[in-house]
Amino acid sequence: MVEVVASMARGPVFLAGEMMECLITFSNPMSHLSTSASSETLTWASAQNHCQFHGSESRVALPAQGTKQDVQAESDTVLIPSRGERGQCMLDTPPKILFCDLRLDPGESKIYSYNEVVPNDGPPSFRGQSVKYVYKLNIGCQRVNSPIKLLRVPSESSSSHLTSGLCSPPFHEDEEVTPSNPFLEEEGGRRDARSLEMALDMLMISTSRRCPRESLALPVLSVQHHQHGKVAKFCIFKTVYRPGEDIIGTFNFSEGDIPSIQYSVSLRSEEEIEQGYQRRPGQSISVTGHGRHLESCLHTASSHFSLPVPLNVTPGFSTDIVTLRWRLHFEFVTSREPMEPPTVLQNQSEVTVWTGAEHVDVDTFSWIKVLPTNPALTSYVSQFTGTNSINI
Repeated sequence: MVEVVASMARGPVFLAGEMMECLITFSNPMSHLSTSASSETLTWASAQNHCQFHGSESRVALPAQGTKQDVQAESDTVLIPSRGERGQCMLDTPPKILFCDLRLDPGESKIYSYNEVVPNDGPPSFRGQSVKYVYKLNIGCQRVNSPIKLLRVPSESSSSHLTSGLCSPPFHEDEEVTPSNPFLEEEGGRRDARSLEMALDMLMISTSRRCPRESLALPVLSVQHHQHGKVAKFCIFKTVYRPGEDIIGTFNFSEGDIPSIQYSVSLRSEEEIEQGYQRRPGQSISVTGHGRHLESCLHTASSHFSLPVPLNVTPGFSTDIVTLRWRLHFEFVTSREPMEPPTVLQNQSEVTVWTGAEHVDVDTFSWIKVLPTNPALTSYVSQFTGTNSINI
């Protein structure tokens, strides 16, 4: 028996364009209870990364692919990474041979390193209500005259190309981003780390930039007994965030034309299927809530809210099939008639009772974008461990 253990060198979460490294150990264990053991031989082993797509049959209509063979024949030595999985293989990296004709003596182990760049043109990892994009590292091994054994290690990818168009790099390609260390050699590993640092610096700059429109008026639509008016003045300091950050906004009700009694702010992600792939015309958008702030504001001059962006969410992205957007959803409870502040006489002993508002008005705004964050932070809350094993 040969035991195969695959472990990601730096957690299961990566940025697109980052170098993925996985250490794969092949060992011929010898138990202390066994009296004899023999050498084991593997004919070959290879590794390949791929992205698998799966869509809900009730919401997504995919074009027919025709007949595609996904069953591995026992005598076939070609590795099919998506063998036995549901959905479609969206992309895969070229397979890399780890070894050929490996012989392991009892108690012997061999470690191989698999390195591959996470594709830039692939979608990010996403598990939504309508579609799923799942990345897996596939390691195939085979004995002589035996079927292929496949070991899969799930991973997660965040698209770093989402920063394009939001900001331009403040440095040239040949310019150092971080102070150089004279005690470190300039090798390939340094260049790979430098590329990751450059991507993280671009994300930091994009999410640190202040919004040019800091003050926005929140309007109310014309309803019965109401004219067009303004509920409050809303200020948000920026519109681009990373997972793990807090969205902070302030309200100034003293500049409003219509009195507000209560408000709530919700952070939502909207999953919209493109028209060409919708199962039904005019199909509704799937909405997922990620937090809500509720507060009373009657006779309040100003107020604020803070909503954290969860660390394990998928940043906004768009493919030919689906678009994921992030929104702040506002709900206001307003009164139909002007509400004057209550006056209490100096010698009054009676209790003043206020009644609730008769009208609830809802309006929605789309100002929030969520970009990727440092993959090392996301690895702490990832559902994957980055390690898997199999016995052959």
